[in-house]
Amino acid sequence: MIPHLDLRQVNQPYAEALQAAACRVLSSGWFVLGHEVEAFETGFAAYCGVKHCIGVGNGLEAIHLIFKAMNFPEGSEIIVPANTYIATILPITALGLTPVWAEPDPRTYTLAAPQIEPLITEKTRAIVVVHLYGRCCDMAPIEELARKYNLKLIEDAAQAHGATYQNRKAGNLSDAAAFSFYPTKNLGALGDAGGVVTNDDELAHQVRLLRNYGSEQKYIHRIPGMNSRLDELQAAFLRVKLSHLDADNRRRQALAARYLAEIHHPSLQMPPADAIDQDVWHLFVVRHPQREAFMTYLRQKNIGTVIHYPVAPHQQDAYREYRYLDLPLTEQLHREVLSLPLNTVLTDAEADYIIETINESPY
Repeated sequence: MIPHLDLRQVNQPYAEALQAAACRVLSSGWFVLGHEVEAFETGFAAYCGVKHCIGVGNGLEAIHLIFKAMNFPEGSEIIVPANTYIATILPITALGLTPVWAEPDPRTYTLAAPQIEPLITEKTRAIVVVHLYGRCCDMAPIEELARKYNLKLIEDAAQAHGATYQNRKAGNLSDAAAFSFYPTKNLGALGDAGGVVTNDDELAHQVRLLRNYGSEQKYIHRIPGMNSRLDELQAAFLRVKLSHLDADNRRRQALAARYLAEIHHPSLQMPPADAIDQDVWHLFVVRHPQREAFMTYLRQKNIGTVIHYPVAPHQQDAYREYRYLDLPLTEQLHREVLSLPLNTVLTDAEADYIIETINESPY
């Protein structure tokens, strides 16, 4: 069986370095907000081309902390893509803000300026873009809209570590960006982990306070905060893997280029091929009108696939109050998309087999 993703294999090339990192942390006797976190924050900020990185507990809390630091009035409207994972939406509603759901661009499935501007009202305070599947949104027109209407711009870059847009990396395209370092990500820890990156000194300061009980001096609490700290062990693991991120992304790009050039099936809608070297291909997502039959065929041929994501956020029980929304493209995407195997340990021979098998599919 060719799995969609096998994290044991993905991490095996780094096993010795990861074990050494764990021993280094154990020997230090310091496990929370120490040298490893500081070193990773410095390294990842430099990698993204920004002034600040603040390591936090996970990607969801990274988004939450950005909104908390921006301190929008309750009831403020936040424009978000309807085609996203629910983690993009949860912090908005948790803080008493109102998500305004935008349909995606039909070619890239990401948020685009033409879908955003008609939704802007006097209550709008921010736009959240999601660099879905590893491809940056078309940011220049969105940045122009944010300036025009004096809106904050936030990136959900949980799937876009190292992705670029006009020679700027994801994370350096907005007022602040949230990253997840969940184990499946292009830059993945060995547990939950996340980060906020920004060029805004005051916002960075607020996030640092908020992640640590509102404190910058032990037992002295300036504001009501929370506990969302990247721990030393995960930071040490991330330092190891950050040094390999560009090489890993190049491997993903090479595999994506092969799929795009060599898969020829009339029923399969492929992702756009205009940004192969800027997209980091966290997922290789295709569409098929008979998804279940196609997935069954691939499974019978020992090829694993995954659906990202089967149910749109506005159709989840958690957001049943939004089920009235008319979002036909988003709903169609969630019925038709599936992710093919694409990862750093997929071999050329396995790619050959996947391409051949898909091209021979009766569906």
